[in-house]
Amino acid sequence: MSISDNRNKGYAASLTTSRLRVRRLARRLAAAGLLAALGVSPAIGVAAVSSGGAPDGSYAKGRILVMARAGLSDVELDKAVGAHGGKARRIGQSGLYVVELPTNASEVAVQEQLAHDPKFKFAELDRRVSPAFAANDPYAGSEWHLNTIGAPSAWDTSQGGGIVIAVLDTGVLGTHPDLAAHMVPGWNVFNNNSNTSDFMGHGTPVAGTAAAITNNGAGVAGVAGHASIMPLVVTDSTGGSFYSVIAQAITYAADHGARVASISFSGLPYSSAVQSAAQYMKNKGGLVVVASGNTGAIDNVAPTTTMIPVSSTELNDSLSTFSTYGAFVAMSAPGSNIYSTSSSGGYGIYGGTSFATPIVAGTIALMMAANPKLSSTDVESLLYKTAVDLGAAGRDIYYGYGRVNAAAAVKAAGAATSTTTSPTDTTPPTVAISAPLASATVSGSVPVSISAADNVGVSKVELRVNGALYATDTGSPFAFSWDSTKVANGMATLAAVAYDAAGNSTTSAPVAVNVANVVTKVAADTTPPSVVIVNPINGTVAKNALSVSASATDNSGAAGITQSLYIDGVLKATATGSSLNYSWNTRKVIAGAHTLQVVAQDAAGNSATSSVQVTK
Repeated sequence: MSISDNRNKGYAASLTTSRLRVRRLARRLAAAGLLAALGVSPAIGVAAVSSGGAPDGSYAKGRILVMARAGLSDVELDKAVGAHGGKARRIGQSGLYVVELPTNASEVAVQEQLAHDPKFKFAELDRRVSPAFAANDPYAGSEWHLNTIGAPSAWDTSQGGGIVIAVLDTGVLGTHPDLAAHMVPGWNVFNNNSNTSDFMGHGTPVAGTAAAITNNGAGVAGVAGHASIMPLVVTDSTGGSFYSVIAQAITYAADHGARVASISFSGLPYSSAVQSAAQYMKNKGGLVVVASGNTGAIDNVAPTTTMIPVSSTELNDSLSTFSTYGAFVAMSAPGSNIYSTSSSGGYGIYGGTSFATPIVAGTIALMMAANPKLSSTDVESLLYKTAVDLGAAGRDIYYGYGRVNAAAAVKAAGAATSTTTSPTDTTPPTVAISAPLASATVSGSVPVSISAADNVGVSKVELRVNGALYATDTGSPFAFSWDSTKVANGMATLAAVAYDAAGNSTTSAPVAVNVANVVTKVAADTTPPSVVIVNPINGTVAKNALSVSASATDNSGAAGITQSLYIDGVLKATATGSSLNYSWNTRKVIAGAHTLQVVAQDAAGNSATSSVQVTK
């Protein structure tokens, strides 16, 4: 059955005049310096520094961002940041930390020092970013973009049902008649509360562009009209945000069931922290889509595979005059004169790469719903392969791989077999330890760097010390901080094991190093491990099956941890190391509340617990 929408007719005649109005308005705004992504001046608690080409060079006072190497203990982390008076706060279950600094500290100086500390993959300033929102015109036509990307044809196969799109923005008017039925709980990440109302009017049209309800006889149609919307507020009172807030919101979305994140802010590919959070979501089966920006000029930030930066096109498939472009652009989508929901409860016309972004996000939701077995890497690859190649052949600086083609992308997704789960992927990864070198003398915290590659993608790398698992890293570049004081002085053997998503694995050539630590009397280990049930979250309603996962850390390393899963007091599974995974068949479970408890115990006998309740 083909889905049609009368709202999608009769727009062509009105667009010609309105597009001229928008072009004239855009030129006036550009002359006034107002078109470049709603740039804002530094506010209280914000310092200014050269941005190196980023949309906004200001950064947060009193905090920086760091990414710990896998295996770094909480004690060593606290010691490293504590030397600068800092306190680290972990972002979700990722390896990212927000470091709060004392008022007299120099953020730039501390960031530079920690960036050279081998305990961390990187350290960066918590820079400010602005929404990629351009001028709007109330006289423009209807939803031309839906026919351009072939959405009606895609809807014959998929409408995005069962997929949650996280909208990281100024909030969403959850009572809007074209959105209300498909809203799911979100969070105000900026203010750390549950108020996700749209206080600036930017997030509601973004949400509507992605997933306004389709075929309900009113209003507008989103690209994925049966997908759910998770509103995540990431902005301050001026509409700006920071790397730390965006990274926290992406991690929140990934940990709370979102498969797609739509982020209409420019400059995000500059951030290692945001890229790490995006990779975290990608590793969990999701994809992050971001705006290229509205400078109307080239941006020389490097390309990335962690997220999908989107430029904006017009009705004739030319690049929008306001759109930022560059080698980092991966996709393009309509972004000029987009008819969508408004925070007043009605509808309006909007423009900017802010609106090209949710069009790509909605298309991804359609693909994921069409074939739930596809991995995030599969979906991304098909999205690129089916794009309409504009400009120079292949990927170019204006359109990336091309303008999104929802009809072709959904058709390809429906017919595809996952490359990451197919038994035809029998090619194992390659892996080698690049540092330390063989026969090196080491002591204390030892940085261990791993080189790993795969024909599809490396899913994780384990570091093994004398044959025992020490830590696991799931994000490239793969790097560890090994506490050599946990082994006896003398020769120790390091090995890395790389895995791909199909289960193929390779163990590196062993590297033997000489451990030479000063021997001191060690106090008894009385510090308990920490453990958290990652999935399910408290209050989950169980259906036929439920995936249970827990994560634990300990000051003595993951190798000594034993985890035990109890359901209603009955032991169901055990695991050693930092991760526990269990598939719970709830078909024969009686209705009502059930308690899941994970007990983590370290080698010294210290223990900790984490519990959640689910309902059948």
